[in-house]
Amino acid sequence: MRELTMPAPAKLNRMLHITGRREDGYHELQTLFQFLDHGDTLHFKRRDDDNVHLASTLAGVADDDNLVLRAARMLQADTGCGLGADIHLDKRLPLGGGLGGGSSDAATTLVALNRLWNLELDLDHLATLGLRLGADVPVFVQGHAAWAEGIGERLTPVALDTPWFLVLHPGIEVSTPQVFGAPQLTRNTPPISMARALQEGPGTWRNDCEATVRRLYPAVDEAFEWLCAFAPPLLTGTGACLFCSLKDEADARKILAQVQEGWQAFVARGRNVSPLHQALRRL
Repeated sequence: MRELTMPAPAKLNRMLHITGRREDGYHELQTLFQFLDHGDTLHFKRRDDDNVHLASTLAGVADDDNLVLRAARMLQADTGCGLGADIHLDKRLPLGGGLGGGSSDAATTLVALNRLWNLELDLDHLATLGLRLGADVPVFVQGHAAWAEGIGERLTPVALDTPWFLVLHPGIEVSTPQVFGAPQLTRNTPPISMARALQEGPGTWRNDCEATVRRLYPAVDEAFEWLCAFAPPLLTGTGACLFCSLKDEADARKILAQVQEGWQAFVARGRNVSPLHQALRRL
């Protein structure tokens, strides 16, 4: 195999609680991750030298900060692999949207190059590498909807409902450090068990970042209020994207047709198994 095209799906945080702040500045979280059948796509072509070349660049993102390149070079360094790759990224997910786009791109790079370079590393090994790139990378590597704790890296697979979602991006980028550094951010939600969260269900789920993001970013607040006319919205991650859970695709597309100019939106189905891993099984 010399070429491989693989998806890098979006994720939603169906709920997000912040239960404390650690001495190193990171926050203790409890969250439910679920994938969407919508995201970026990466194309890989194996090279017989050790050069890793990303044909597509992201505006404002230096190569040294690009998670795709960092993931590929980390995999080379970890394994001593002398092969390289030409990589092209079809970017659909917004930067700073809370959909995990960069983390998903990194995870797909690790998983795809592991296959393309015949490294035969298991998912736990790849997830450990991915954690060095970001707290969300392991869930994309492991490929199953999950209850997550710690900084989001301690994962327990779960089966969630899989509704249709309308996902709305209000055209801005939210700074995660700004949100987590905000004095007014809720940081003391009492921890709950996974069983309790699942038993209480979607109608009770919330995101502790939501009030702070809406206060700091009026564009998010405006989009939130607009969505309230159709269905109860939730913030994913630290934003900027908001989502509504709908019973069927037609209801979601009715909202999509009314999205105002300057906003971006899409309709997608929730998935408990990542589209990345569904694609792997077809190889």
